[in-house]
Amino acid sequence: MFATLLSLPAALPASVHTDNSWINFDVNSLVQNFWPATFDGLTFGAIYALVALGYTLVYGVLNLINFAHSEVFIMGCYGVVATLTTLGFGPSAPNLSLWAIILNLLLAMIVGMVFSVVTAFVVERVAYRPLRRRGASRLAFLITAIGASFSIQYLIFLIRGSNAEPAVTMFIPTPVFQVFGAIIDSQQLTIVIAAVIMMVFTDQYIRRSRVGRGIRAVAQDPDTATLMGVNRDRIIVTTFVIGGILAGAAALFYVMKVPSGVIYNGGFVLGIKAFAAAVLGGIGNVRGALLGGLLIGVIGNYGQLLLGDSQWSDVVAFIVLVLVLLVRPSGLLGQTLGRSRA
Repeated sequence: MFATLLSLPAALPASVHTDNSWINFDVNSLVQNFWPATFDGLTFGAIYALVALGYTLVYGVLNLINFAHSEVFIMGCYGVVATLTTLGFGPSAPNLSLWAIILNLLLAMIVGMVFSVVTAFVVERVAYRPLRRRGASRLAFLITAIGASFSIQYLIFLIRGSNAEPAVTMFIPTPVFQVFGAIIDSQQLTIVIAAVIMMVFTDQYIRRSRVGRGIRAVAQDPDTATLMGVNRDRIIVTTFVIGGILAGAAALFYVMKVPSGVIYNGGFVLGIKAFAAAVLGGIGNVRGALLGGLLIGVIGNYGQLLLGDSQWSDVVAFIVLVLVLLVRPSGLLGQTLGRSRA
């Protein structure tokens, strides 16, 4: 018997790797494709950052993680796909003028934002407000958020099925210029520039507007803010709505980058990476969400090239996240929304 047990490792099937040959470090690939991977990573990172803002705003106000935010994002994706499909977009880019494409994309973005905002509003009303009024524990909020996430996923599954939506190609990317030999195309520029503008506008809106001051006041001390005349429920709803607007914009950029990537559970992995981006930059910090999103996108691409398999992209990004948190648990910027300066 003992002889049999001792001989078991030698009888392992060929699919189990015992010599670590499944880990291949391809440094040359990383060096040769460094700049293309960097700019492509920034493109994905801009999408992560927009979704991460939803996580960080809700956490800043409620000190809770809205795990249903990934479904807020994917609902926006379905709104974008439905709009573009209705407008005649399909696997091949339509032959339209530049202004026609811009108008169609703006319309798709608005519809995607509406889908995301309505989903975020319903999640706040159904999953959060009743618990908040009853003074429920944070654990109850966490379980409810996870339940809301799965409920939305399988509601989509019942309506749309398990197959991904048909591919929607908005336009053919065209080279614009080169940086260190890497070609920057119109799609990358559109996503990064538009996402950065939206994030900067959101940051300034929260810092300078009256609603933004209300958000920061509730984040810092909700009881005192209420005594000073701030409507806490209205501020919380507004926070969810802002997160939904940004998720709807991210939905358009995601469909633009991944034409056939919309599926009922497609928001899960992207939502986890966006949450990781928010934590990496500093959960509750608007500018930290931007920084964290860009870093997660770039680091994931580097890991994919270095290890020679796209499946390693997420692994490397999360390893870096863990290492950063071991050194700086509050994230890279580490400033909460309630302590941000006007």
